[in-house]
Amino acid sequence: MAVSQLSAAPRASHVPPHPMANPGYGKRSAPSQHPRTDRDFAHLPPREASIAAYIDRLPDGADISVKTLAKVLPYGQCALRTALNQLQDAGHLRRGSECVANGEVLLWVTRTFFSRTARDDDWWAAFTRGDVPPEQRHRHPTRSRAFVLLAALGRTAPSLTLSAADCAALEPQVTEWLERGATEAQLLHALTDGLPAPIHHAAALVRRRLADKMPPERITPAQQRTVLRTLECSECRAPGSAESLIGGRCGPCRGTPVVPTGPAGTVPAMGVRSRMSEVRAAMTPRSERIGRPIRSRLS
Repeated sequence: MAVSQLSAAPRASHVPPHPMANPGYGKRSAPSQHPRTDRDFAHLPPREASIAAYIDRLPDGADISVKTLAKVLPYGQCALRTALNQLQDAGHLRRGSECVANGEVLLWVTRTFFSRTARDDDWWAAFTRGDVPPEQRHRHPTRSRAFVLLAALGRTAPSLTLSAADCAALEPQVTEWLERGATEAQLLHALTDGLPAPIHHAAALVRRRLADKMPPERITPAQQRTVLRTLECSECRAPGSAESLIGGRCGPCRGTPVVPTGPAGTVPAMGVRSRMSEVRAAMTPRSERIGRPIRSRLS
């Protein structure tokens, strides 16, 4: 199935850039994917193939929640929810949680991982444990959030239309803005407010404004690190060890009885308790810690 036949992807010239999630959330690309081809999703039904192709071309950090996708694709929320579950069954997508440490607290956050290359359960289990080799980027990686924002700048202010080379050169500066917690709206305001006329060199003006108006550094997010990762069942959304999820589904949802190994709601993963104890011990003294881990579920 050629990419040009995938009807779900909206034409870039007719619609604004796809919405981004809050910094640190949204789509997260799995590592070590194969180069993109026109037949990456040919094994999927047409609807699932078109949705997968659209998500594949989104930058990391894009909002791929059902509600947001329903606003930009020609499918309803129920159809999209079913399609995403089928992409999970096919090995292209996994939902789960990560526990990240920032030096003061442990924060549980919801993650959605996407892989253009279909992965089997053993690969996802290794990924959850952190055993997958370091990421090997293909020759033409998905454009970053910073690059996409710069490329779309001309839609807001035509006099600031940038070339691909300009976007690549300015990408590090915009990335730093985003890492410091700036929103797209704040960036656009800083770059487009009170523009002189005429503008002789758009790239030079953008570079100067990015440098002069750089927001203060935000320390906490830069120090976050993943210390534990779990995946969820595609049907009941219950957390479980990667080894217990076959095809992305837990035993009960597959019709296989499971012998309880702990209190209801716990994650039956070996060594979780000792792992978390080690993490806490390496953090700040007990008297300075802030309560129990905080759990956050963001799209």
